[in-house]
Formats: sequence, structure tokens, C-alpha cells
Amino acid sequence: MRFLHTADWQLGMTRRFLGAAAQARFTDDRLAAVRDALELARREGCVFAVVSGDVFETNHVDRQTVVRALDMLGAAKVPVFLLPGNHDPLDAGSVWLQRTFRERRPPNVTVLDSTLPIEAAPGVELVGAPWPTKRPLRDLVAAACRDLAPSTGALRVMVGHGCVDTLSPERDDAAAISLASAETAIREGRIHYLALGDRHSLTDVGETGRIRYAGAPEATDYDEKAPGHVLVVDLDADSCRVTPHRVGRWTFLLHEADLAGDTDVDQVEALLGALAAKDRMIVKLTLRGVLTLRQQARLDDILAHARDLLGALEEWERHTDLVVRPDDDDFSDLGLSGFAQTASERLRALAAADGAEAVAARDALGLLVRLARLAE
Repeated sequence: MRFLHTADWQLGMTRRFLGAAAQARFTDDRLAAVRDALELARREGCVFAVVSGDVFETNHVDRQTVVRALDMLGAAKVPVFLLPGNHDPLDAGSVWLQRTFRERRPPNVTVLDSTLPIEAAPGVELVGAPWPTKRPLRDLVAAACRDLAPSTGALRVMVGHGCVDTLSPERDDAAAISLASAETAIREGRIHYLALGDRHSLTDVGETGRIRYAGAPEATDYDEKAPGHVLVVDLDADSCRVTPHRVGRWTFLLHEADLAGDTDVDQVEALLGALAAKDRMIVKLTLRGVLTLRQQARLDDILAHARDLLGALEEWERHTDLVVRPDDDDFSDLGLSGFAQTASERLRALAAADGAEAVAARDALGLLVRLARLAE
């Protein structure tokens, strides 16, 4: 039996560092990645698709996001089962209960809104562990497994959302999914596969090969490992084969650079220039070192050019430590005279000291050099 496992669509997601045009691409591409995933399910002969939580970014997404998602789901050639997660829990204000969703939901879409087993296909049962609130106080997967008897013939897929305890940064998280409990349920034949969401990176958990995070179908942050995938799962009682397929378009890149002169600035320019699909690339730079005013001005030009091409370019200010030290070469051929020359000399004297005035003086000198270059 073959099915598609995906999760963490988070439709309606926004990112503060994206401009209007980039945000529009980001929004459309999240839908496109899901559309490609559902087409992959049809092409690969999947019997159904499960979405392991966080279909929507929040329970308060706008109506257009909901109806576009439902229209796309309705065009899918396979049944699709959606699990409420921590972003879109099944609480009183849930998107799943809103009139728009209820009235527009296509017949091939089912919300896993309880832990009761349902038939997904002949000989296949699904058991959901939906989030009833944003902060559950127990292991929802273990609770859903607790009353399951060993299967007597049907394959059983558990659909859950959350962090397994072996990966959780919070040792006392009551909602963490117990890996030992899940593996026991698999060994006892109560479930045959645990389809997880919440972790945006492709992850094989434990030793059974039957507990997987599909990751997000589109990248969402810098710390994700292998995002932008969905899983095609071939499952029977005796074996489980999982095949990742890439559907994402966006990439997040975190780059650290130590700068000490022109060669290092050249390397930053080469890195940014060589990036593919720049309009769907989000870069965060950590810059450290010492540059002259001319080198800093050139670096600023390089970054300004990159910002016009990239989806977004950020500088990680908390980790950036870039010092500008004026030297004689910065001013040797600027042709300054009169007031401008006097001002540059006073600023250079201030810049050689420490403190807030020195920083302001170096910034002013940098502006002076850039203006002089523009006038050349």
C-alpha cells in the first residue's frame, strides 16, 4: 500500500523580512509546492495523502487563503486527510469549524478531528491525534494509541504532530511524544507507521524505520535540514520503504564571513553572485572583521545590488561585528578641499577614538566617501 505523507504546509505564512513582491511569491509558492505534492501522489499511485498538522499558519488566516487551499485540494485525484496541529488546533475558534471551511470543503477532504480509527482505503485504517488546544498537557499520540488493539489484518497509520521526547529541547514538556511508547505500539502491531509533523526537516526517528517527519514542503527558516520535501511511503506489515521527493522552491542560507580586506569582499560578492534562483533565496549574513572606508563602501554597494535580486537579504546584527577603520588611501584621491577637507580631517580625528562619537564619525566618513565617489 502506497500513500503520501506531508506536513506543515502553514498556508498563509508571512515573513517580516520579505517585501511585498517577495511575500506574494512566497505565498503562491507554498500553494504550488502543495499542488505539486498532490500531483506527485497521483503520479506515484498513492491511495491517499495525509497531512500531519499545521495545514494553516493560524486559525485566523484570511478567507482567500482558505478557499484557495480548498479549491486546490478539491482538484487532487486522491483522498486527503488533514490533522489539526499546534498552529491550527481544533479549539473554539478553529479554522476547521468556520463556515467557509465547512461549506467549501470538497468531498475528498477529511479532517482527522478525533482519535477514532477511520477507513482510508480498503484494508487501511487511519488514527489521528488532533491538537484540541495550542498547549495540550499530555502526549496526544500515546493517548490515541492507548486503546488500540493489535491489528488483525488492516494496516494502521497513526497521524500525529509534535516533538518526540528524544528531540525535544524541553525535558519536562508534557505534550512531547514518547518515542519508546510509539515504538512499542509498532512492535505490538497496534500501528504500522507513525506519520509526524511539526519538525520542518526530514527526519527518521528511532530504530523501526516507521516513524518519520516529512518536514515542510517549503522552507521556512535557516535552521531547517532538508526542508522542501514530501514522502511517498510503501507500507505493509513486514516492510516500510520511504522515498523523499523535493517539491519546494525556496532556500534559506546563513553565511558567516570574516573580512580583512579586498579579497574577502570579493568572496562575498562572488558568493552572492553565484546563487541560483535568487528571487527565491533568503540570505542572512554574519559579518566580522575590519575594513577601510573604501572597502566598506564597496561592500555596501554589493549588498544593495544583492537586495534587489534576492528574495531577501538580512544582516544578523546580534552576531555581526564589523569595524571600519579609515586609512590614508580612503582620502588620497577624493580631491576634497575647503570645508569638505576640513570636515574630513575633524571626522578622522573623532573616528580614531572610541565610543558613540567615534562610531558616528566613521559612519559620516563612509557617507562622505560614497558621495565623493558618486561625484567622480
